[in-house]
Amino acid sequence: MKINDVILQTVSRVVVFIILTMGVYLFLSGHHKPGGGFIGGLVLASALVLLYLAFDIETVHKGLPVDFKLIAAFGALLAVGTGLGSFLFNVPFLSQTIAYVNLPFFGRTELSTVLLFEAGVALAVVGVVITIILSISEDD
Repeated sequence: MKINDVILQTVSRVVVFIILTMGVYLFLSGHHKPGGGFIGGLVLASALVLLYLAFDIETVHKGLPVDFKLIAAFGALLAVGTGLGSFLFNVPFLSQTIAYVNLPFFGRTELSTVLLFEAGVALAVVGVVITIILSISEDD
C-alpha cells in the first residue's frame, strides 16, 4: 500500500534548502566560532536523511547519483592528506598555514589549510552517516 506523503514531500523541499544552508554556515564558521566539519557534516547529512524519509531511495538516487562510501573515503583521505602535507614543509603534523587573498565581492579574505581539513571531516561524516542509514534501511 502506497502512503500519500504530499505534505511531507512539499515541506521537505523547502526545509532541505534551509538545513543545507545552515550546514554550510556551520561548516564555514567553524574555525572562528562553534561549528566546523563535524557538526556541519552532521547537519548536511540530516538534510539528506530527510530527503530519504520524504521520498523513496530510488527517487533520491535518481536525483543524487552519488556513492556515499566513496565520499567518506575521499573525505578521510583529504583530512589525513592535509596532516601529512605538513611533513613536506618540515612542520609538525596538522600545522596550519594562513594566507590572505583578495576575492571578488568579498574583498580581503583569510584562507587557511584548516578549511581543507574540515572539508575532509565533513565529507567523511556525510558519507558515513548516509551509508549507515542506507544500510539500516535495506535490512528486512
